[in-house]
Amino acid sequence: MTTTQTEMSHARAKGFDTLPAQEALLILATAQAEAATAAQGAVAEIATAAEIAAQCLGAGGRLIYVAAGSSGLMALADAAELPGTFGIARDRIVVLLAGGTDTLPYMEGGPEDDGDAGQRELAAAGVGPGDCVVALTASGYTPYPLAAAVAAGAAGARTIGIANNAGAPLFAEVEVGICLKTPPEVIAGSTRMGAGTAQKIALNMLSTLVAVHLGHIHDGFMVNLIADNAKLRARARGIVMSVTGLDEAQAAHWLGQADGSVKLAIVLAAGARDVAQARALLASHGERLRPVLLALAG
Repeated sequence: MTTTQTEMSHARAKGFDTLPAQEALLILATAQAEAATAAQGAVAEIATAAEIAAQCLGAGGRLIYVAAGSSGLMALADAAELPGTFGIARDRIVVLLAGGTDTLPYMEGGPEDDGDAGQRELAAAGVGPGDCVVALTASGYTPYPLAAAVAAGAAGARTIGIANNAGAPLFAEVEVGICLKTPPEVIAGSTRMGAGTAQKIALNMLSTLVAVHLGHIHDGFMVNLIADNAKLRARARGIVMSVTGLDEAQAAHWLGQADGSVKLAIVLAAGARDVAQARALLASHGERLRPVLLALAG
């Protein structure tokens, strides 16, 4: 079998284990930085994928991540933060990991070879039209996510594939393929390093743009966050202050009126007569603050 990019030897790998610690670490840091640029070559595909995912979520569908191994950790990290950061309902975000989440502390390799499990677990999740499935695998041919992607397409779901090898089989089975062309790993095949770094960056980009499409970001602020601790409640006040120009006491007042909702607080501060009108204005403008504020200002 032809050696894939993720299994090739790095140019600085020869004698790596004999190098002084600082030199070895500089090689590792440089390799990570080089891998991080891979997402820049896939911005068009990431943009298309974000639009599809946002359409599904906006219409009441789900965003479903399917992955194994290190890619699974990247998927889980991205998915876990979406409800709190962007206020996306938790039941709209699903993560299917080879072996299940109970096996995470052990990261056993065997489950990723079980393509049948990928199909079964996707079916058990009730995936169908209206859902968007994001399959991740560094190699692009890991059976669990690959089989799940095929099954998702057959069920009528929208499908996105993320892998690090050009020409990976995954790309032939999905609607949008995102190829992150990372250089060979310093430790050959250790895709938790460069490939994982690139996947996390691509997922950050994808899910953030999804939030933009859904109206959850305004001027770089997470205006749909769930403020469920002291730090985030302070952040919520700061966002209201920044967007409206109010002082902290005024921001706290409107947040109190809005039961902690940043968007509603901003709309109330801008002149909506009550929470019901604020909700109606947001709904009529696709949950986007900017057109609501323009309408109130006019």
